[in-house]
Amino acid sequence: MKEEDIRKLIKLVEESKIHELEISRWGRKIRIAKYATAPPSPAPPTYPVPASSSDEPETEQPPCLPEESEEEPLHEITSPMPGTFYRASAPDVEPFVEEGDRVTLGQTLCLVEAMKVMNEIESDAEGTITQIMVKNAQPVEYGQPLFLLKPS
Repeated sequence: MKEEDIRKLIKLVEESKIHELEISRWGRKIRIAKYATAPPSPAPPTYPVPASSSDEPETEQPPCLPEESEEEPLHEITSPMPGTFYRASAPDVEPFVEEGDRVTLGQTLCLVEAMKVMNEIESDAEGTITQIMVKNAQPVEYGQPLFLLKPS
């Protein structure tokens, strides 16, 4: 992308009500945001604490934390674009992958049709497919999880 085009996009973001713009072309991405960090989020709600009836000094209890699992967390493979999700290259062909299949880096997992173009979605990690999160021929959004993968 030319510097002149980038300057036009920056001006567009500055003058509009949008806070962020991301464009992806030919394998390159550009992201323009008005804020260096996310805009401030509202403060969490506060709840009244009941008065203690005893004269004992109060001891602060640590917050309840979820137990850490021994297993490695699952890896999400997400859609890089909005479109229609297809598990196979044609209706009468076996799906690219099934739950429980072992996949390698770069292996084709599915297709996402966007603007009449079939885009192969490849695995960005090695491991075992634990869950297919979208049904065949369903619409998907940018960043929507498609597969859960147990890394190996």
